[in-house]
Amino acid sequence: MSETPTIPEHDRRSAHHETSPPAVFWRYWAAATVSNAGTAVTALALPLIALTVLDATALQATLLAAAGQISWLLLSLPAGVIAQRVPLRRLQVTLDLVRFAAVGSLPLAWWLDRLSYPHLLLAALVTGAATVLFDIGNSTFLPAIVPARQLTARNSLMSGTHAVTETAGPSGGGLLVHAAGPVGALLVDTASYLLSAGLLRTLPERRPAARTGEGTLRLIREGWTYVTRHPVMLPCMLWATATNFVCAALVALTPLYLVREAGLTPVQLGLVLAMDGIGALAGSAVAVRLTRRFGTARGLVGTTLAGGAAALLAPLTTSAADAYWFALGNAGFAFGVVIGSIATRTHRQTESPPELLSRVMATVRFVSWGAQPLGALTAGLLATYAGTHAALWTVCTAALLPPLYLLAVPVGRRRDFV
Repeated sequence: MSETPTIPEHDRRSAHHETSPPAVFWRYWAAATVSNAGTAVTALALPLIALTVLDATALQATLLAAAGQISWLLLSLPAGVIAQRVPLRRLQVTLDLVRFAAVGSLPLAWWLDRLSYPHLLLAALVTGAATVLFDIGNSTFLPAIVPARQLTARNSLMSGTHAVTETAGPSGGGLLVHAAGPVGALLVDTASYLLSAGLLRTLPERRPAARTGEGTLRLIREGWTYVTRHPVMLPCMLWATATNFVCAALVALTPLYLVREAGLTPVQLGLVLAMDGIGALAGSAVAVRLTRRFGTARGLVGTTLAGGAAALLAPLTTSAADAYWFALGNAGFAFGVVIGSIATRTHRQTESPPELLSRVMATVRFVSWGAQPLGALTAGLLATYAGTHAALWTVCTAALLPPLYLLAVPVGRRRDFV
């Protein structure tokens, strides 16, 4: 058997010129697409299991959403060091298999009549933890196989593909739930993790960085210091933190509000959720042209202001007959968020020193994605004590705050980040 090819972590110039064949990127893209499609189905199925199979309360439903996101707060920083020190392909394949086992345990428990809310919560925690490590590793792999001049386009393609899976996943998931029940629909996700692991197994290995003798805390601190002292990355990270807080609160409230308050069926819920993917797809399709024409900073502020205004349409939905308001609000908000995500992620990938990239990405995700469980929990408390509709209005109004923050700081008033 021939030796497995490797991708070394060179300096910035070498990493951007010694790129892998195009087929490597497409296998990477295919693995991410398959995995994301299955995950999109599970994003619909898990809350429906809680609400319709286990009769969960509003707080339990939002706790489930928080459980899937809490690892961004707990594991992001060490994950950056792990991704730098461990052979990346081997790590990614292992994490796919862990997620396969966690999600696959739920249909098995249901068939054995042993499914419970604690089991559902544990599965969400395990898959969430594996996803944190997986995603941070993936974010450092792309710059190693794509030239710097292509990163914005490739990030846009990845975001666009993710948007397609978010569109097809919930709508297809709604049909699967209708046909096989929410537990049976999880089988699609388990199969997607197995297929993703098989595709990732064909990618070249990336050797760990040479600095393995340094302490973990010191390495974490280097990444933290770089981001928090950077004039562009710090405000962009704070924008992303506020945005992710709102996104998580909205995601936690959506199935609760649309199923119990507006009375949508699983198929109708899947179609409304699919509009999030359509908005994200539209944003990813125009992100490159829009940021080139208007500038990265202006494009970010302008589109997220428009998206925040669109989010105010969502609470106008009160029944299945006027669910189009929620769908339009969801699509508009996602349009702005994905453009901001592409612009800020590309800036981090191109401006960070290669030896710091995994820790820069981990720092940003620790802070910004760590806000997600807090957003989900806040939404649950608001729904419990103020009512679901009042909670939805509060969250949608808060969607305007992140771009308004950027307008208050110098980077938000520039044309471009650099």
